[in-house]
Amino acid sequence: MSHPVHAQSATPAGAPETTGVQEIIVTAQRQSQRLQEVPIAVSAFTAEGLERQQIKTASDLQLSLPSVTFTKTNFTSSSFTIRGIGDLCVGVSCDSATAIHLNDAPLFQTRLFEGEFYDLRQVEVLRGPQGTLYGRNATSGVINFRTALPNLNKIEASGDVEYGNYNSVKVKGMFNLPVTQNLGLRVAGFFTRRDGYTTNLYDGSKIDGRNMYGLRGSLRWEPSPTTTVDFMVQYFHENDSRMRIQKQLCQADPTGVLGCLNSRLDNSVSNANATLAGVLTSKELFAIKGLPTSLALGSVYGANLYSNAVNPSDPRQVYTAFTPKYYSNDVILQGTLKQDIGEKLSLRVEGNWERVTVDSMQDYNNALQSRALIQPALNTLAYLASGAAGAGLATYLSPVANALMPNGPTGAICTSLPEESGTGVFGGHSACSDTPLAFDRSRQTNVSWTAEAVLTSKFDGRFNFLLGGIYGRNKLNVNDYYVNTFGLDYFSGIAGTLSALGAGLSPAYLATPYYDNNSNYLMLKTFGIFGEAYYKATNNLKFTVGLRYNDDRKTLSARTTVFSWLTPFGSTNAYSSPYFGSFDADAGRTGNQANQVRDGHYRALTGRGVIDWQITPNNLLYFSYSRGYKSGGINPPLSNVFSVPESFRPEFVNAFEIGSKNTFGHGQLQLNLTGFFYDYKDLQLSRIVARTSVNDNVSAHIYGVEAEAIVRPVRPLTLNVSFSYLHTEVSSDTYLANPRDFGGGRSDAVIIKDLTNASNCAVVPGTSGNAAGANAFVNTVNDMINAGSFAGSGVNGGAGLQHTTAFPSGSGIASTGAYSVCAVLQGVAAASGTSFDANGITVLTDGVKVNVRGNQLPGAPTFKVAAGVQYEFLSGKYTITPRVDFALTGDSTGSVFNGAVNEIPSYIQVNAQVQLDGPDKKWYLRAFVQNLTNNNSITGLYVGDQSSGNYTNIFTLDPRRYGIAAGFKF
Repeated sequence: MSHPVHAQSATPAGAPETTGVQEIIVTAQRQSQRLQEVPIAVSAFTAEGLERQQIKTASDLQLSLPSVTFTKTNFTSSSFTIRGIGDLCVGVSCDSATAIHLNDAPLFQTRLFEGEFYDLRQVEVLRGPQGTLYGRNATSGVINFRTALPNLNKIEASGDVEYGNYNSVKVKGMFNLPVTQNLGLRVAGFFTRRDGYTTNLYDGSKIDGRNMYGLRGSLRWEPSPTTTVDFMVQYFHENDSRMRIQKQLCQADPTGVLGCLNSRLDNSVSNANATLAGVLTSKELFAIKGLPTSLALGSVYGANLYSNAVNPSDPRQVYTAFTPKYYSNDVILQGTLKQDIGEKLSLRVEGNWERVTVDSMQDYNNALQSRALIQPALNTLAYLASGAAGAGLATYLSPVANALMPNGPTGAICTSLPEESGTGVFGGHSACSDTPLAFDRSRQTNVSWTAEAVLTSKFDGRFNFLLGGIYGRNKLNVNDYYVNTFGLDYFSGIAGTLSALGAGLSPAYLATPYYDNNSNYLMLKTFGIFGEAYYKATNNLKFTVGLRYNDDRKTLSARTTVFSWLTPFGSTNAYSSPYFGSFDADAGRTGNQANQVRDGHYRALTGRGVIDWQITPNNLLYFSYSRGYKSGGINPPLSNVFSVPESFRPEFVNAFEIGSKNTFGHGQLQLNLTGFFYDYKDLQLSRIVARTSVNDNVSAHIYGVEAEAIVRPVRPLTLNVSFSYLHTEVSSDTYLANPRDFGGGRSDAVIIKDLTNASNCAVVPGTSGNAAGANAFVNTVNDMINAGSFAGSGVNGGAGLQHTTAFPSGSGIASTGAYSVCAVLQGVAAASGTSFDANGITVLTDGVKVNVRGNQLPGAPTFKVAAGVQYEFLSGKYTITPRVDFALTGDSTGSVFNGAVNEIPSYIQVNAQVQLDGPDKKWYLRAFVQNLTNNNSITGLYVGDQSSGNYTNIFTLDPRRYGIAAGFKF
C-alpha cells in the first residue's frame, strides 16, 4: 500500500467525484496491477508522493514504511533491514539481504543510497523473501527504483532550486524531447552542495559536508506497436568531507585491558593502552622483545594517550586533527527490449552494467592523542639517531627518525598514508601534524553486469505463467580497509630496524607499517532460473506457484598484512622485499603477506505459493508461503592470531504470511493488514575477531504484524497511518564470544590483554567458581615472565607485568583482568596440571562463549508508528497544501549480544512543509523543515575490535534542516 500520492488511476468507480484515495499502479509481479490487487506486502511512492512526504534520500524511506529501517554501516556501506533481516554480514563476499533494483535490474554494491532522488517515476518496496519474480534472490525484500521514461508525445521540462540552512543548495532539472514520432530523449540531473553538519572543535571547520551531482539520460525507441527499446545511462559523483561515522562512544576502561567497558555508552574515548599501537610501543612489550625501553612511547600501566581527549556530548561536535575525505562515483548502463509475441506472449530482455568506486578516510577515533606523553621517546630517538651514542646505532635509527620526524623531535610528526606499495611513511607517503594521527581508509572498486530475460503470458483462460532467467557477474577489482596510526609506524620502524641490526642486515622496517585487510580479487558468477504459474480456479480465487533454481560461485583472493616482513629503506614496493617473510609480529609466522585464494559454490531450490481470494472487488485476502535464500561466502583472512572458519553457510528462511487489502466507503478508506512468521536457518551475523570481521550462522524466529491505512473523507484532506510490531529472537543454542566481555560474565575468569598482538584471551579454572586459582595462575606466570623464565621462546624478562586487577564498579564485567602473553599462558597451563586447580586451567584464545538463544536480532525495532496529514486549500487557480509527517521508531539493539550497552534508543522524527502551487501546478513555492525537534536519532551502531579498544561507532539521521524551494514544470 502507498502513502497519499496522486497516481495514474482515477477515483474508484462509484465514489463521489470529490473523495476517494487514488490508486497506484505497480509492477511488483512483472505486470501492471492496482496495488490493492497484489497479494504481496508492497508499498509504493510516486514522484509526487516522494516530494510531499519529503522523501529525498534512501534513508528517508524508513520513516514512512512499517518494519523497515535503514542505517549507514562501518565500511562505506549501508543496510536496509526489512522485518528484522538486513545486511548483518560483513565482507566483500556477502550478498545483500535486501535486493536493490533499478528499473527491475539488480545492482551489486551500488552507491545509490548516497545521492538525492531525482526524476523518479516510482519507488516500490516489497517486504518478504523474493526470488520467483525478480532476477536476484533476496531474503528480506526488494526495493525497486523506477526512473522516469521519455515521453514520445510532447516536450516537457521541470526545474527545482532549494536553499536551506548549512548553506545548502540543491538544484534538480529535467528535459524531455520527442525527437521523432517513435523516438524520445529525456535528460535529468541534480546537484547538491552544503556545509558540514559537524563542527570540528580542533580548528573550527565544518565537516561532513556534501558536494555531489548525478546525471541521467534516457532514450526510448518504439519501432513498432509491439516493440519498445529503452536505453539509460546514469552517473553519480561525490567528492567532499562526508563522515562514515558520526560519533564514537565508550565507557572508558582505566585498566586498559578492554579499552571500553560493557555497561553503557559514554562520551569518553577508548583507553589507548588497549590498542595494538599502545601495547606494541609500550615499555612492557619492548622489554619482552629485547628492545631498548627508553625508546618506548609509554607503558600499558601508564597514562592513556587519549586521557585528555575531548569528546563532546553533542554528536555534531568532534575534536580531530584529520579532516574526513570521501570520494565515490557510480556509472550505470541499462538496455531493455520489450517485445510482444503475438497477442498472448510478451518478452522482456534487459542488460545492466555498473562500475562503482568509493574511497573514504576518517579519524579512527575522532579524538586527539597527547603529543606530550610521547615526547620523551621522540627526544631519545632523535638523540640516538644523531650519532651521540655511536655512529653504528645512528646508521640504523636515523632513517626512522627522518621519516617520522623530518623536522626534528619538536617539529611535526608523520603518519603513513594508506597506499598500495606497503611502504607508507618510510616510502615518502605520509600525513604530518603537530599531534599523533590515527585514521583509517576504506576503498573499493567493482564492476558488475547482468543479463535477464522474462517471458510472460496474457492468455484469456484460467492459466497464465511467467518464466525467466538471469546470469550475472560481479568482479571486485580491489577492496582495502586500512588502519594507520603514528604508534604503528613507530613500532614498525624501531622494531624493524633493530631486528635488521641484530640480523646483520641493512636498515629496514617492518612492512606493512599499517594494518591492511586487502581483497584484491573477487569474482561472483551467478545464474538463476525462475518462474511462476497462475491458476484462476474461479473468478475470485487464484493460486500461484513459483520455483527458482539458484547457482552462485565465488572466488576470493585476499590477505591481511601488518608488520609481516622486513623491507629495506628506499624500497619502492614492500611486497618485493628481499627479506620477504623473515619476521611476523603477529605470531612468529612467515608468509602473512601471501594471498589466500578460496572458493565457494552454493546451490539452492526455492519458491513460493500463494492463495488469494478476491472476496469483493474491494477486499482481498491472501495467504502465502515463500522460501528465501542468500548464498554463503568466504570470511576475510585473519591476522595469524586465532583460527576461525574460513567460510560461512548460506541462509534460508521459510516465510508464512497472511494479508488483507481493503477499500471501504467508496474509496475513502484503504486499510491493509499483514501478519507473518519467519523460520530462519543460518542467518549470517558478523563479529570482530583479530581485527577482522568474521561471519557466523545462527537460527532465528521472527513474527509480526503490520497495518497501513489511508483516509480521505473529503477531497482536500488526506490522512495516513502505519504501524508495525516485530518480534525477533535467536531460536537455537548458539555459543559466541562477546568481544566486549571475553570472560562471558564469569567472576572466576581472567581477561587477558595479549602484549604481542593486543587481542584478548580468557583464563578459566577447571573447577567452577575457583577465581582464586585462575588469578593465582596468571600472577605466577606474569612473575615468571618478569624473571625471564621464557627467554628461550622469545619472551624476555624485565617486563614488569603486574598482577590481576578488578574492573571498576559498574563496568558490566564480572571477571578480573591483566596484561600478559596468551601463548605463554597456554604453554604453562598445559604443563602445570592441577597445580592451580584440581581440574586444571584452560586458556581460551576465542574467549568464554555465551549462549545467545532468545536474544533479539540487531536492527529490528519492536514497533514503528508513522502518520501524516495534509489539507489542500483551494483559492481560484491556486492551491496551498500544508503537510505534517510524524514517525516513531521503537528501541532496538545493535548487537546480537543485546544488553544496555548495545541498545539503540527509540526516536521521533517530525517533518513539515507548506506548498503553494500555481495554476495547473505549473510552478510552486515551498517552505519546509525536516527533523523539526532536532533529535539526534541513532539508526545503528558498530562495535570495534579488541585491538582497537572495543569502541562503539554510531550512525545518526541528519539534524534539523529547513529552507525554501521553488520549481516549475511544463
